Amino acid sequence: MDNVKKELLGLFPEELAAEMKTLGLPAFRAGQIFSWLHKGAGFDEMTNLSKELREKLKMQYIDQPVTVLSQKRSQLDDTCKLLYAMGDGNCVEGVLMHYHHGYTLCLSTQVGCRMGCAFCASTLEGCVRNLTAAEMMGEVLCASKMIPGDHISNLVLMGSGEPLDNYDEVMRFLRLVSHEKGLNIGLRHISLSTCGLVPKMYELAEEKLPVTLSLSLHAPNDDIRKQLMPVAKAYKMEDVLKACRNYIDKTGRRVIFEYALVDKLNSLPEHAAELASRLRGMQCHVNVIPLNSVEENALKGCDERAINRFMQELSDRHISVTRRREMGDDIDGACGQLRRKHLKGQEDAK
Repeated sequence: MDNVKKELLGLFPEELAAEMKTLGLPAFRAGQIFSWLHKGAGFDEMTNLSKELREKLKMQYIDQPVTVLSQKRSQLDDTCKLLYAMGDGNCVEGVLMHYHHGYTLCLSTQVGCRMGCAFCASTLEGCVRNLTAAEMMGEVLCASKMIPGDHISNLVLMGSGEPLDNYDEVMRFLRLVSHEKGLNIGLRHISLSTCGLVPKMYELAEEKLPVTLSLSLHAPNDDIRKQLMPVAKAYKMEDVLKACRNYIDKTGRRVIFEYALVDKLNSLPEHAAELASRLRGMQCHVNVIPLNSVEENALKGCDERAINRFMQELSDRHISVTRRREMGDDIDGACGQLRRKHLKGQEDAK
């Protein structure tokens, strides 16, 4: 059996130094390699290493585990939808968005997702596998190459997958992407989205990582939430919100509640009033999301009047609320759509 090559991009400097020591290389070589890798360079580009060493590294290790399979740039704004290819043939999506404050990348943490949320295309084929920290780093580095002379300042872990369902690799990624010798993206500029895996939310609070926690809530009560999110059958809203309050207490960071408005199901004024009563007194913000249509389900979004009325009801009850800026509508901007079209194209070609 062939030896499986190790992904160097997922190693911290001290781990990389230990790995290079097995090859008889001094610690400073590991530092050079770490620096090159976190610039998105492959072995062939590491010009301060000898050709012999580069060939040796190529035989045993993987430098950049992710490539861009395709990209679609919006004609409406500067949003770019990326389809990434992994070494095993799987693919995931990312969205590079340009705001006035800089570039934000929405990245994936799993190939697919097993959470089964009714409004999401990412979950329709289930979860194929977890991404490694190296692959998540690869998503960031590939996107960085698309903005020469600039850099990615914010990350949101809101692409395909449930980050807390891939807990260990996501924690490693967060520490790697914020490493002072690497990309050094501040943890306060990173948001992690979860559908509400309560035990993992408590674990995250103990990590002492000041990331912004975004909770996919999408309902004012358990009955409605169960219709949209199977995870609600495992964890009651009361327990989810208690875990959110714990996160706020432990980190001092406010929690963002993501709320996709579905026509009549969760978007009426009485729904907003009930939601406000549950969130009152919490250091939080509600991010209202006009629903993206997904061909495979019958859920419908709200008209402008309903969206504005829902937001006004929250605001009148002193709940901080904004509407998510809609970007990339013309390029399958919603999570999972581009990957599904790619997979369908492969099936049709057979």
